[in-house]
Amino acid sequence: MLAALKTLLPAEALIHEPEALHPYECDGLPTYRQMPLLVVLPETLEQLQQVVRLCHQQRVPVVARGAATGLSGGALPLADGVLLGLAKFNRILEIDPLARTARVEPGVRNLAISQAVAPHGLYYAPDPSSQIACTIGGNVAENSGGVHCLKYGLTVHNILELKLVTAEGELITLGSGALDTPGYDLLALLNGSEGMLGIVVEVVVKLLPAPERAQVLLAAFDDLALAADAVGEIIAAGIIPAGLEMMDGLAIRAAEAFAHAGYPKDAAAILLCELDGINEEVSVHLKLVHDLLLQVGATEVRTARDEAERQLFWKGRKSAFPAVGRLSPDYYCMDGTVPRKRLAEVLTGISRLSEHYGLAVANVFHAGDGNLHPLILFDANQPGELKRAEDLGAEILELSVRVGGTITGEHGVGHEKLHQMCVQFSPAELEQFRAVKRAFDPDGLLNPGKAIPQPRHCSEYKSLGSDTLTAPSRRGG
Repeated sequence: MLAALKTLLPAEALIHEPEALHPYECDGLPTYRQMPLLVVLPETLEQLQQVVRLCHQQRVPVVARGAATGLSGGALPLADGVLLGLAKFNRILEIDPLARTARVEPGVRNLAISQAVAPHGLYYAPDPSSQIACTIGGNVAENSGGVHCLKYGLTVHNILELKLVTAEGELITLGSGALDTPGYDLLALLNGSEGMLGIVVEVVVKLLPAPERAQVLLAAFDDLALAADAVGEIIAAGIIPAGLEMMDGLAIRAAEAFAHAGYPKDAAAILLCELDGINEEVSVHLKLVHDLLLQVGATEVRTARDEAERQLFWKGRKSAFPAVGRLSPDYYCMDGTVPRKRLAEVLTGISRLSEHYGLAVANVFHAGDGNLHPLILFDANQPGELKRAEDLGAEILELSVRVGGTITGEHGVGHEKLHQMCVQFSPAELEQFRAVKRAFDPDGLLNPGKAIPQPRHCSEYKSLGSDTLTAPSRRGG
């Protein structure tokens, strides 16, 4: 492979020495590590297609990788495969302010899109916490969300067109600049496909006009369940906030020490509720939500005084993951999603599981759409703690399924959640997923071993099913 690739690419585009390969051995989930056979860093579409065609001819697996900020092992390389780095595909190709679209390459950072279109009064809505580093190609692969996905949707709701290279090296286009296209909605199928159906090389994203006004309320609670219940009350009142985030006491204290956002450190939980729109609408909704939060048990409700304080409130939330990293040598971030009405029940269940396994859990998550991100604190240097953390994480995901939720909201399945796919889906459903994979990639060369478990995974896995929980047994879809 190396000899053949040297005829297609310049020497600096090939990485094969063991020391140089180490930075590519994992993504944002370092629990799983594997050195790739070699790394390829093409600069042009023609080079990329030539590499993929060669891999197809030689039956060599290909794993595409962007910024590798993913948290499910989705970009984990293979010992017998090529890791295809897309970092050099980092150009914003076109901005159309009238159509409110931007055409970008997959290596463009999420935040860079909003920065580039800001002079036109526009922005790109999906905003993962890693938006300063994560790339749009990875966002498509994982169908990423973020703080503002409650009102403005996930990546799939903000993409109009994709160009991708198939497993055979063919370039195809899905979707269009129009509001709708005839035929099957393959564009939606590709969002969240985790690099298993094609390699995204160009994306047309929707842009939104910046709202006339955006303001954040911070509500403190002395009871975690009350804060969880408040989430449903806000939505039931007919108000869809731009963002509705929740942090528990452990996450609050860590974020405050890190970002100095002015969070109440003695609170059991806080809600951050952002309202946006025209000035009059925001004023009315601010009053309604302020009064409602006090009615449902908030001990304090604060409104950001100005734009600087609004940004500071969000800085604390978006810094929560690295901030929690200061509390423990290691942490394991999960990604289950549950119905809003079951939030309090599931948080109580997580607390019981935390005690059962003897590991602290910090909760910081997208409360508005029930997308949980429990951070399990552990020390990998202590024998058995990593295994306990993984088992605790597995039980949290299975609890999410039992209450009618799902095992992932935006992090993807990757390598991490293969066994939990066997819990959520029946053998017949999983076989349908495999059939879709075969339709796009008959030889199974694109990111094999991810997202869709093989039958052996399911036959080997026994659900943990802790008896510390009393949630009703019900498989979600």
